[in-house]
Amino acid sequence: MNRQPIAVALRALRHTLLGPDAPVERPLLARWPTLAPYGAPVGLLAVLGLFLITLTVESEWGLSLPVAVLFAAMTVAPLLALPRRPLLAWRLTVLALLICTFNAPADRSWPWTPPLALGSVAVVAVVVARVDRPVLLWVVTITTVPVLTLVHPDNRVPVLLLLGALAIVGDLIRRNQTSRRALAAQTELSEREQERRAVLEERTRIARELHDVVAHHMSLIAVQAETAPYRLTDVPAPATAEFVAIAASARDALTDMRRLLGVLRSEATGAQTAPQPGLGDLDAMVEAARRAGLPVTLDAGPVQDGRVPAPVGLAAYRIVQEGLANAARHAAGAAVRVTVRADPSRLGVRVENSPADAGPSADGGPGHGLTGMRERATSLGGTFTAGPLPDGGYAVAAELPYEAESGDA
Repeated sequence: MNRQPIAVALRALRHTLLGPDAPVERPLLARWPTLAPYGAPVGLLAVLGLFLITLTVESEWGLSLPVAVLFAAMTVAPLLALPRRPLLAWRLTVLALLICTFNAPADRSWPWTPPLALGSVAVVAVVVARVDRPVLLWVVTITTVPVLTLVHPDNRVPVLLLLGALAIVGDLIRRNQTSRRALAAQTELSEREQERRAVLEERTRIARELHDVVAHHMSLIAVQAETAPYRLTDVPAPATAEFVAIAASARDALTDMRRLLGVLRSEATGAQTAPQPGLGDLDAMVEAARRAGLPVTLDAGPVQDGRVPAPVGLAAYRIVQEGLANAARHAAGAAVRVTVRADPSRLGVRVENSPADAGPSADGGPGHGLTGMRERATSLGGTFTAGPLPDGGYAVAAELPYEAESGDA
């Protein structure tokens, strides 16, 4: 025998009798903010009026004053709990239906006062629209107990029909509300996804336009530098070497830019599988900087590139690259020293330049270089510092932690 439905029914029964109320996501007065300040006073006055009416009716039934006050309190207590604790209000209602009939006149076919009967209908109508279907079935079943035991047989059928109609309508209302909430959540998720895609598309568009513009000018620089020794007469050998270095730097910049933006154009060109630069490429980058006229010295300790994770090696390479570019822009002619030190768990990178005799170049305004270097370091859990030196120079330094990879990696 399948025990799962029985277990579900028992859990629902336990929740119906002892479980907590589901939080009310949107109180009724929240739909009319202008009426919210008056909701509590008006509600309290209505409950107080209902209490007095119930007390009067029960006094006419011949109940003693203490019993009448107790029954009147049990009549209005569910209504006080209904806005925030509907399931608790239903429990109090069932208790009131069972208790507040003991002293009802024997000749009456209706065992409850009109306020208690109408209040019970209101409580049941709210509860069945707020609980899950298994709990709803128990609510309806338990509510029929006082109806079947206390209501006159002539009135049982209409009351049971009313209770069944409330259950059906409440279940439909709850399912509609659940569907609307799910639709609203899905709509919000779709809007966020559309916003995110719009931002990515805009970034892609800007990056592509930037690539097209920069690539055009860098290509012109490379072509002019390569053809200068042939277009100009009596070009000295050092100048020819400078033109060759300029052309090589322009070609390298174009290659790096295309590699960086390859992902953005992957839908047209396929995946980019070229390896990213790392520690093994520092010598070539420093040599290219020397050919461009930047006096650079590289002080790299014994670094086993295979043991340093690729993201750490790439971050170190980019930090050195940006450090050299900043030195060329802001301290033209100054000597630059690149230091790379590695231990079993940390890679240290430092780029410093001596005081510069010349001022910054024309394009030496503030940029995003330091921000990019800091983001690369902090994204790996490392640290980054940048600032002037006591002798007037400038230095950037990063500490990049890592866990050593196997030598065969």
